[in-house]
Order: sequence, then structure tokens, then C-alpha cells
Amino acid sequence: MKIAMIASEAAPFIKTGGLGDVLQALPAELSRIKGNQIAVFLPYYKKIKYNPAIETELVTAFTVNLTWRQQYAGLFRWKGGSGNLQIYFLDNEFYFCRDGIYGFYDDGERFAYFAKAVLAAMARIELRPEILHCHDWQTGLVPIYLEAEFRDRFPSTRTVFTIHNVEYQGKTGPEFFNEVLGLDDRWRGVCSFDGCINFMKAAVVQADLVTTVSETYATELRYPYFAHGLSGVLASRGEKLRGITNGIDVSVYDPAADPAIAQNYSAADPSGKRACKRALQQELGLAESDAPILAMVTRLASHKGIDILCYILRRLLERELQLVIVGTGEAKYEHALNSVASEYPGKFSMNLRFDSALASRVYAGADIYLMPSRSEPCGLSQLIAMHYGAVPVVNATGGLKDTVPPFNPDTGEGRGYTFQSYNGDDFLGAIDRALGDYYNNRAAWEALVRADMETDFSWQAPAQKYMELYCSLI
Repeated sequence: MKIAMIASEAAPFIKTGGLGDVLQALPAELSRIKGNQIAVFLPYYKKIKYNPAIETELVTAFTVNLTWRQQYAGLFRWKGGSGNLQIYFLDNEFYFCRDGIYGFYDDGERFAYFAKAVLAAMARIELRPEILHCHDWQTGLVPIYLEAEFRDRFPSTRTVFTIHNVEYQGKTGPEFFNEVLGLDDRWRGVCSFDGCINFMKAAVVQADLVTTVSETYATELRYPYFAHGLSGVLASRGEKLRGITNGIDVSVYDPAADPAIAQNYSAADPSGKRACKRALQQELGLAESDAPILAMVTRLASHKGIDILCYILRRLLERELQLVIVGTGEAKYEHALNSVASEYPGKFSMNLRFDSALASRVYAGADIYLMPSRSEPCGLSQLIAMHYGAVPVVNATGGLKDTVPPFNPDTGEGRGYTFQSYNGDDFLGAIDRALGDYYNNRAAWEALVRADMETDFSWQAPAQKYMELYCSLI
């Protein structure tokens, strides 16, 4: 099957969050399935174009029209691709040669151009995919332009649109339709929502199938609390809205081979995890003790549960434990957490930075991983933590509910500790249950750690589910 993946980021080329991880691992896994040919299309950002480690070659060049604008488009191909997996970059320095990739005043125009340029590029190189798989709002206009202007070039192509985070929808003013999109007026209603042009809404309505990144999140998006205004639109898709829970790239996140950690280990031989704990304590100035290390690697934002963490923080630190947090975010949380950390030297290490190597060492050294998100489409951190032998404590929402069933120490079933109501006291109660088993039920705890590490969190099963959806469309 020929499948084209279209996205605004993909590791290792460019990444700001989980979308980049997904677009690194999912296309690679799909390319391993016999008979598949995968092409990934990304903007040719400055950080990619001028990175000497990323070697590319020019494939073709052409122009793209957005109403009165006539813009250059260059199509480059990564030289490191394989026969079954090719990576393409759409070049336009006016739109993409900038410091950073999001947050510009003309993001709507930039990604409208990208959507149209991708289709024009595929037509030019005569790539006729059976499936166009579009990811998040930045690609939301692809299904629209496909039907409105390119259907004769792709008569059999079907579209899948995946929502990774419904909070970001790609909204512009209503004048954007005439000034930029240049579409026939019959498309105005499809692209409009709540007085705006809304890229995500347009894709949800037009795509042949809509997916999101966990089964529970697909259900939650039908309700106003989670859907950021799109609940009615999403609910109207019925069975055409599906959830497939993400995996992780276990070749990247592998404690048995991770070069960043003090000592490699595995579920079969977990002895190295103790050495990683001691090394983390030494690196971060924590007291060298057997007290459990609780950890978070996260954006410091309310929807990540930092508000309820701050609410319980001093009570939490009264317990026999150590706390490590790595991340940056909202200034109020950076200040609050830093202030409390200064009161607990040797017990609370606050690290206001993003450092992937340190994150690996934290996963490897931690005993318990905290993820109290208010909402979480899927979440990758809890999967990485379990793979590294850190037991998660999570709010039972979205993908956290799907991937962390509650642990029952009597039966050994489950993967972690959960709370159902989004409040600090319930969060603290779940932590206390984890601490109770850590200290008082050691055999059950060690069996839980081993079971979490042995669970298959790879992309193999999710990729097969995507293939089933693709086949159902064609």
C-alpha cells in the first residue's frame, strides 16, 4: 500500500513534542510491513535546511498559488531514506526559514501553503498514494484542497486525519477564506466554525476517517469538557471517529542500550537500575538513600497537573521520598516549584530546562513517575517510564486510562496507581498507595516493576490497527 504521511514535525529532524515522536516511529513501523511504501512530507524549516548532518537532494521545483500570491516551492528528499520509507521536505524560505516553527502571526497562511504545496508536489512527481494520513491542524486543509482542486490527479486517494491535541485547532479570521485560501465559496461552510476559519474542523468534516491517539480520548472528544468547542462536530462523525493508542520507539527508549544512563539494564536483569538511582542522586545533589525517587519530565502547565501538584507539594515532601522535576513552562509554576525546591535541599531537585539525556537518566533512576494531567490525548512519558521500570501514578483520563490500568497488589493485575477525580487530595492518595506498596509490600512492588518493563509498548500493534483502518477505506 502507498501511504503518504503529512505533518509539521517529525523526529529526528524537528520535534517540539509527542507529535514528533509519533512521526518518527509510526512511518518506520509501517514501512516494515510487506508491500508498504511510505512517504513523509515535512516543511523544510531553517533548523533542518541548514543542519549539515541532514543531507538532502533537490527533486523538483514549482510554484503554488494562494489567491494573488504566487509562491516558490522546492521539493527536497532526504538522502538517508530507504526504498520503503522516503522523507520529503517542502522548501519556501519566506514561510519556513525562521527561528522556531510555530507561533508566528501568519501561521495560518504558512500551513495553508504547506497543505496545497504537498498535493502539488505529489502530483508533480506522480506519487499516487492510496492513503493520505494528515496529522493535527497544520495539515487540516489537505483534505479540502484534495477534493476542491486535486481530485482529478488523485481519483482513488482516501484521507485519514489524526487529532493529537484538540486544544490547538488552527483558527484564523473569516477574511482568511477570501484573502488566502482562494477556494470556491461552497467550501466556506466546511472551513468555518464559530465565526472563524478553523483548520481542524475542516479536516474533521472532510476527511474520510478521523482518528485520535487513544481509545478513551476518542470517547472524551465527544463531550464539551474535553473537545474545546468541537464536541458536536466530532460526535457527528460517529463510527468514523476512532482511537488508536500510541506506542513508543523501543529502539530509542531502551534501558538495555541507552547511552545516556549510568548502567544499562533490562527486565531480565534489572540490577543496573539501582546504579542508575545512585548516579542520579549524586548528579542532582540528592541524599544517597533508598527512599523512592518520584519524578516528572513535563511541560510546566496547568493541563499537565502542575496546579494540583503545587497544591499538595509541601505535604508530599513531608513523606519519606525524593522528588525530581525536569521541564520548563509557565512562569508562575517555574517560580513556585523553584521556591519550594530551595526549602528542601537534598530532597527536591528542580531542573528548569529541557535535556533529553537528563530525562533518560531520570526515567532510569526514578522509582515512581507522576503524571496527574487534567487531560491527556495519549501521553508517551508514562510508557517510557514503565519501560524503564518507574511505576506511574496517573489521572485516569485519555491515554493514561488506556495504558495504566490500576494495580491490584492481591492479584498482580494492573500497571500503576490511578485517581479518578481531578483534585490534589485524590492525587496524593494515589501516591500514598504507591508508597505503601513500595515500603510494605516489596514482592508485589518488584513484580509490578518487572511486569511494566516486560509490557510491549512498541508501535507494532498500533501500526497493524492503522493498516486495518486503511484497508477498510480502500
